Amino acid sequence: MPRLKKLLFSLIIILASTGKMVFAQGMPAVSANGHIVAEIIPVFTASETSQLNFGKFAPGPQGGIITVTPESTVSVLGNVYRGTGIQNAASFYVSGELDAAFSITLPSEPVILMHTQNAKTLVVADWKSIPEPGIGAGMLQNGFQIVNVGATLKVGSLLDNPVGIYTGTYTITFDFN
Repeated sequence: MPRLKKLLFSLIIILASTGKMVFAQGMPAVSANGHIVAEIIPVFTASETSQLNFGKFAPGPQGGIITVTPESTVSVLGNVYRGTGIQNAASFYVSGELDAAFSITLPSEPVILMHTQNAKTLVVADWKSIPEPGIGAGMLQNGFQIVNVGATLKVGSLLDNPVGIYTGTYTITFDFN
């Protein structure tokens, strides 16, 4: 039995010293690679779905104005004779985060339309929209909203505005609030 005790004691010392060696030397290090994902999404987008169209008309001796409202109602004042064809407000599809508010800024200065074949011009002013312009004026219900835009076209005489097509561009700013 004393021999067994000596053997056990020796075994304990060997194990203890071996254990000290393992811990003293440390466990081997293990590395692993982690992965990271980030996605940038368009918070807010806007695109024109319908152009502002004053349609076909003929200027009279003094000219006048054609107004297209955001609801696409057309009115003519002065010496302008309305032709047949399509006249409509512009439409913009604005999309983004669900229920996000946004601001609308319409052109503050008149926009010039240029005749496609000469230097004659027409002037577009008095911009209106639905929803109305301003901070937080729009709300993306279900993640989108249609914004309709109208304006007034100032028409001169036939000498000022000869027959032909007049085109131009304008900028409307939609700002996420």
